[in-house]
Amino acid sequence: MGVGIRSAGQGDRASVVRLLDEAFQDDPVSGWVFPGEEYRRTTHHRLMAAFTDTVLEEGRIDVTEDGTACALWLSIPAAAPGGPDDADDAARLREAVDPANARVEEIARLMADFHPTDRAHEYLWMIGVTPARQGEGLGSALVQHALDHCDREGLPAYLEASSERSIPLYERLGFTLTGRTLDLPDGPRMWPMWREPRTGRGRP
Repeated sequence: MGVGIRSAGQGDRASVVRLLDEAFQDDPVSGWVFPGEEYRRTTHHRLMAAFTDTVLEEGRIDVTEDGTACALWLSIPAAAPGGPDDADDAARLREAVDPANARVEEIARLMADFHPTDRAHEYLWMIGVTPARQGEGLGSALVQHALDHCDREGLPAYLEASSERSIPLYERLGFTLTGRTLDLPDGPRMWPMWREPRTGRGRP
């Protein structure tokens, strides 16, 4: 059975934020940005809300019809000055999310520094699946839905894997490691991955 997918709108904001907050509570990068379970539980949702607002305004959020999984995408033009969290915006992100937490700003700057700028591409910023539904292929279906568009339009795609166990999933979808890792200071590693468009896929 196929997975029903639609584009989220402003009316989906609250449910998308809740989904991302739940899906990333145990993510190693979230744990680095917000160390301590209680601190993360009470603060992490603010970062997910900031990300959701940015993508609702500037990109596209794909969500499964049952609301149990979503993917946040941005179209990045060639020669853009970094990713969606450009270093110039990092301080404002910190101020909006958690002014006392320097790591909010630090990770935004680091990700912007690593983001490729030489070619236009689609950026998979985040993909979240509610914990009870993980392992059912919802994430793969969401990503492939967008990659079919990339293949039709001849667009590459980019992401940062935040856990090593997710790398094989993305490799099955055509992504390859860039050869660089983003090592957070005294924290976990992220794996930038790139995908060239495939010809002969999707509708002509």
